[in-house]
Amino acid sequence: MSALHYPLADLALAQRLEQTEAAGCLGFVEARARLTPETGATWRKIGGTFAMFDGPASPITQTFNLGMRQPVEAGHFDELEAFYHERESPVFHEVSPLADATALTLLTARGYRPIEFTSVMYRPIELAAASSEESSGALSTRRMQSHEVASWIDASVAGWDQYAPVADTIRALANVNAHRSDMRCYLVERDGQLVATGGLVIHEDVALLAGASTLVEARGRGAQLSLLAYRLRDAAKAGCTLAMMCALPGSGSQRNAERHGFRIAYTRIKWQLGA
Repeated sequence: MSALHYPLADLALAQRLEQTEAAGCLGFVEARARLTPETGATWRKIGGTFAMFDGPASPITQTFNLGMRQPVEAGHFDELEAFYHERESPVFHEVSPLADATALTLLTARGYRPIEFTSVMYRPIELAAASSEESSGALSTRRMQSHEVASWIDASVAGWDQYAPVADTIRALANVNAHRSDMRCYLVERDGQLVATGGLVIHEDVALLAGASTLVEARGRGAQLSLLAYRLRDAAKAGCTLAMMCALPGSGSQRNAERHGFRIAYTRIKWQLGA
């Protein structure tokens, strides 16, 4: 693999990554509104911050980009909180540590508490390097075809077996992703059997890798590494120069990403009002 040239993990990089994730969630909310308008899914941009609503219990319901492009004012928080209160929803902000200092000041002053951490990871994409990393052997990785939507959704849900109590929510999320115009869906087969799924959203020249899921019996056998490599190659062909993904700190997903050349840009914190 040729040497990769990593951008510095500074504000400019954080702005690119946060904007990409905001665009990915915006695409999800718009797809949900089209597929199931009764959910009331919608979004609004307030003071440079994107407020997403996908139902009170959805993990998509939160803000992105808080303080990334401009200082945050109390009036912005008033509008953001009203957006969620009008929909009888809790208020969450996912905030980069590189956000303007006014974000942290107002979050603490208004009674927000940190509830979750996320490793935001990145790596440059070069077509030759991405192509050379693709796995071979018994695994076959490719784009999902239109007649495989139901199978892709089933496999995506099955890979999150540890979250069985919220299986309906996971299925609803997978259903939206499978029908999004801005989401590229992928699957991995072993000896003809579907064992893993994943997705890819492109914003400008940044590829967001998301939705990775592997069946329990297929874990630890290279499916996710193959899926990562294939999506990187696809993103490179689409003109992307940077890839990003998010993972629970210290998780297996983070370790797989690091083995594949990803670095941690920063650890993002999710804040909840009145937690």
